[in-house]
Amino acid sequence: MTGRYNPRTILISLIVAGIVLAAWCYWYLTAHGFSAREHPSGIETFLARNARRLATPAEAKVMSNPVSSSAEIIAEALDHFADHCAICHGNDGSGKTLINAGLYPPAPDLRRPETQNLTDGEIFYIIKNGVRFTGMPGWGGEGMANWKLVLFIRHLPQLTDQELKAMQKINGLEENGQPGHHH
Repeated sequence: MTGRYNPRTILISLIVAGIVLAAWCYWYLTAHGFSAREHPSGIETFLARNARRLATPAEAKVMSNPVSSSAEIIAEALDHFADHCAICHGNDGSGKTLINAGLYPPAPDLRRPETQNLTDGEIFYIIKNGVRFTGMPGWGGEGMANWKLVLFIRHLPQLTDQELKAMQKINGLEENGQPGHHH
């Protein structure tokens, strides 16, 4: 039987592999639990990113932003982001907030390549539809406002001190993402 696989051997191998995987999962869960205070492992992060990528429809990935960037559009989106998004993502997009410290998985640093390398359509789709099994809700909403947010997310790596101060006035969040204490 050179070059042929015995179906019985394959089936037994798959069953053994399934039992080993189930035993490992049981051990891992009983040893670690489901704490939201831990950071996702590298495997979890890899699987989650790829699951999100697979769950994003192909037509969404190729969508182009119909809104052109301008100072006025960025200012409008800054206001929207400060009011709706910064509580989890931080005014600077870093994700360093009190709320995000308790999320599992945590909201990503929107300035990093993992987000900046997504297509405009992928970012739009995430804003509109959310991400299952995370704290990211699907906001739905009017398309143009979401497209403006896409432009602002692209702008986050170049955020100025003046823009950060404007956001702090809007939402009262300090640099550490916690509410300011103004007496």
